[in-house]
Amino acid sequence: MPSSSFPELPASTAIYSADDFVIQLVLEHGLIKHAQVAQARESLAAHTDLTAPPPRLLDILVAEAGLDLQRVSALLAAEFGLPLAPDLGALRIGGDVLGLVPREMAARYQVLPFAHEGKILRIAVADPLDTEAIDSLGHLLKLTIEPHVATARDITAAIDRFYGKDAGSIDELLNSLSAPGNGDSIAATTEANGLGTVSDAEADAPVIKLVHTMILEAIQRRASDIHIEPMEKRFRVRYRIDGVLLEVENPPKRLQLSIISRLKIMANISIAEKRIPQDGRIQIMMNGRQLDLRVSSLPTAHGESIVMRILDKEGLQLGLPELGFFSDDQKELERLISLPDGIVLVTGPTGSGKTTTLYSCLHYINKPDRKIITVEDPVEYQLNGINQVPVRADIGMTFASALRAMLRQAPNIVMIGEIRDLETAEIAINASLTGHMVFSTLHTNDAPSAVTRLIDIGVKPFLVSTSLRATLAQRLVRKICAKCRQPYTPTSSELRSLGINAAQAAAATFARGAGCATCNGTGFRGRLSIVELFLVNEEIQRLIYENSGSARLRDKARSFGMRTMREDGLRKVTSGLTTIDEIVTITVGDSS
Repeated sequence: MPSSSFPELPASTAIYSADDFVIQLVLEHGLIKHAQVAQARESLAAHTDLTAPPPRLLDILVAEAGLDLQRVSALLAAEFGLPLAPDLGALRIGGDVLGLVPREMAARYQVLPFAHEGKILRIAVADPLDTEAIDSLGHLLKLTIEPHVATARDITAAIDRFYGKDAGSIDELLNSLSAPGNGDSIAATTEANGLGTVSDAEADAPVIKLVHTMILEAIQRRASDIHIEPMEKRFRVRYRIDGVLLEVENPPKRLQLSIISRLKIMANISIAEKRIPQDGRIQIMMNGRQLDLRVSSLPTAHGESIVMRILDKEGLQLGLPELGFFSDDQKELERLISLPDGIVLVTGPTGSGKTTTLYSCLHYINKPDRKIITVEDPVEYQLNGINQVPVRADIGMTFASALRAMLRQAPNIVMIGEIRDLETAEIAINASLTGHMVFSTLHTNDAPSAVTRLIDIGVKPFLVSTSLRATLAQRLVRKICAKCRQPYTPTSSELRSLGINAAQAAAATFARGAGCATCNGTGFRGRLSIVELFLVNEEIQRLIYENSGSARLRDKARSFGMRTMREDGLRKVTSGLTTIDEIVTITVGDSS
């Protein structure tokens, strides 16, 4: 039976309440004096406000006698033979650990989970005497609880920091808004209060709580986007989770104007302008890290549609294996991005993970002896140690003009958000030919097509052949949930859809997700890349110089061992990372 690892209470504690035991302990160790305790009891007896709960005696001693709670925690830990909790203000706790203990449970028991290994859950506790609560927690979670002592203040602050402020559920907030007239005043608000901060006067407004809870829920559910869409008779809210849109509880249609106005205020864009598209940004703290939300508003027939893209900087610090690269592709890409000059392009449609891959590459090569400058439209993620330049077309700061100025800064590595026109392409190529390493993106369906795309926009074939080092095409597919993964035997039609023969099937490890609470019953959690790496060698250079088409380039690259995205996806299917349906759907146009 799961239980806690609490020791037995000292026999002396039987005659004390929790506070009495602590007070006796601190008196014995000289942290306070008897006269100070007596004065605190008089202050407690003088409490006459019947509308508020009486203060704890310990709180009075902290305020009046300067009792040091950190030293109290150390004494309690020594008394019960327990370790002290690590510094809760400096901890980084994963969502998988926090998800084991809901916020309501953490607040009720005044505990904070901070590490989980096998059947052991390590938690910070403020009251080691409350063994009943800890045993109940272990029973509910079916885990062995290993308590570490911390102060109540630190635990409360950490609960708010990691779980977010308790704003109630969306259902509760929607119920609080059921009365006509609630939230109507928010639409008239005209002054932004910072980037997403809420003033004390606004904090009780139900619509504001609803908006903040909506954003926090999306982040907790790992959404990449929040879509808020006015329909004719309803106001739809959807989260994009692992690339799939999921509709959630819709707010009342009558709150449409109030909610949209609040979001525009948070994003610091004009609420008076409803005729043209606008862009803004919201910054919030969640689980101890800063997240950016890139906000886009678009006028539609039934009101303004809002899309918020959630940008998590921590995702950019993943290594290539975490993005889905197998060791052979990872080794080759790391070699390419470490070259002193040339161009490496990442291609794919919008939402295929190009930015994440590029930034992860920059993170890999970001060393103190290298100067890296990027030009982006817009700057989506703030990266330490890298000079990032935003495009401002309205004042003439285009990709081309920014790139020219960047080259005068003597960078080693240049990243261009996207090559969109001949001018930008030519400057990028010239930069690569003069000793710079250049990274950028293109919108093409496969890797060899990047060559013909550059030539189509006007770049001379000989310039492409001498500057291009490689192109990487990629897509994102959903990963099977690790919590509910189970073996699976594909049908013969499924095997045929990916061209899997009997020998490959016999050696494969097929799997699928059964659906669980961790993955919201979908069987998938997270995404990984499937890639196609097109390397430019001497033979490929000759074909590019001859202005050969993408089909001929593709055939030649295949003869040198290039895997298509479908073939890379097949490797990930047979390794039990994703499913056949995912690969067939994503690579529908790639049958080779």
